[in-house]
Amino acid sequence: MNDKSVPALRPTSEDIAEELRTRIRTGVLGAGDRMPTQAALAEEFGVERGAVRGALQLLRADGLLTNVSKGSPPQVAERATAALPSGSRSARSILGPRLVAAFQESDVRLDVVCLTAETLMVSLGEPLRQVFEGTSRPRSVHVRVLLPASDLFFDYPAPEKGWGHDAELDAALRRRTRNQLAAQQTVLEQNFTLLRRVGGIDVRTEFRRLTGTPTRKVYLLNRREALIGHYIPQRILREVDDYDNGTPVPLCDVRGFETPMFAFDRAGGPMETAFVEAEQQMFDGLWEHVARDAGQV
Repeated sequence: MNDKSVPALRPTSEDIAEELRTRIRTGVLGAGDRMPTQAALAEEFGVERGAVRGALQLLRADGLLTNVSKGSPPQVAERATAALPSGSRSARSILGPRLVAAFQESDVRLDVVCLTAETLMVSLGEPLRQVFEGTSRPRSVHVRVLLPASDLFFDYPAPEKGWGHDAELDAALRRRTRNQLAAQQTVLEQNFTLLRRVGGIDVRTEFRRLTGTPTRKVYLLNRREALIGHYIPQRILREVDDYDNGTPVPLCDVRGFETPMFAFDRAGGPMETAFVEAEQQMFDGLWEHVARDAGQV
């Protein structure tokens, strides 16, 4: 993919923290291990050290780091990490390989319901790369994405004490959410435009909005497979733009990348077939009769 044609988003402190959490929870960074130096992390993620320091601060607040001392990298805390529910995989690990398989089809259909499009945006990197390299050559790609209307007071992310207690935080958090939704939609549209222009593929990308905060993330692949995950609200420290000089604040929020996902396939038997069909019918109904065009909400 031509990096000059599609602008890359530099990782934020939250992005870096999410990646490091995954390394800790999967054992890549084990209990008692020293974290890489700030310089090494800054080079790896292509960011300034300030973004790395913010990520480490978020991990400390989560209780994942200990033995923090000046001039020495912190250690991974000696604590059990939360396991995903039996039979599930995180959204980060399951979606990318499933998209690669989906893009092997002649006509690719992706229907998505999510809080933001971040996991989708990140997971499309490998399947799109394979298209540009000629490993996969779909004839057409049709993507429909349902996102929440950006002018809502979301159930999450939301201030820990609720909306209305701190007007400055409310405004900053709503601005952050609007910017995030807009940026991710733009990147997806640009990537698919490039797929059409360079790959010569018939591409159609559509976004519509729903009122209300999604409680699940859903990926329907080629009308045959359904990946379903429930958002789990919890207390999370987040940076909110320039609020309080960038100091992370407690929010009611979810960890989208780590959402436990369950896979259902029409080839998995009568029950799974019926479930996938019901999910597809639900999506089609929401799309046609409930959702509004992105510019109308």
